[in-house]
Amino acid sequence: MIHCTTMTMFDWDTIDTVLLDMDGTLLDLHYDNYFWADHLPRRYAELKQLPLDDAQQQLEQHIRSLEGTLNWYCLDYWSSALEVDIGELKSEIKHKIKERPYTHEFLTFLKQTQKTVALVTNAHPIGLDIKLEQTQIGDYLDHIISSHQFQQPKEEQGFWHQLQAHLPFDPARTLFIDDNAAVLTAGRDYGIAYTLGIHQPDSQIQRRLEHNLAIEHFNEIIPATHG
Repeated sequence: MIHCTTMTMFDWDTIDTVLLDMDGTLLDLHYDNYFWADHLPRRYAELKQLPLDDAQQQLEQHIRSLEGTLNWYCLDYWSSALEVDIGELKSEIKHKIKERPYTHEFLTFLKQTQKTVALVTNAHPIGLDIKLEQTQIGDYLDHIISSHQFQQPKEEQGFWHQLQAHLPFDPARTLFIDDNAAVLTAGRDYGIAYTLGIHQPDSQIQRRLEHNLAIEHFNEIIPATHG
């Protein structure tokens, strides 16, 4: 595991563009994990008149089979495949959507230092809209990009090439923050100079992100002069 102090992670003067993931990075991943592991199985069982155990097993197998693909993130796909309105079900628990600690302070710092800030997320536009309505993160973003615009998830190099065409940036002067190790690897493979992970994206589940430079919270990378 890599351990670094704030001062040795990177020099903010060498960074012009900051690419930020949403779920598990700016927002607590607990909402999403709770939805897929608890709320959806319970509501699916009710709607389809199935035993809860059967609903959970069916959903778990289906979800695992698509992990890492665009359909895994696609609410239109799940609404069609399961014959339920996933957007409506996600709205039922929108009160659980929360920003991670120090998100507001970090976004304020980026705005004050005039960085170009782009949200780059695998979230489907329906879920993205729900979260933007429930939080204030949209007020600080210069650009909002969903991988569904490009029909490729962030795990694929094609996403990064399309992002560059859509929003030109210098990878050598870019910081990318994400909680997903595979996505961080994809960003590095594309040539992004600074990548940073999140140790515990879900506030209710302990996790350490191995083999990546990572932080617990954004206060670790906000310079003291902006604290």
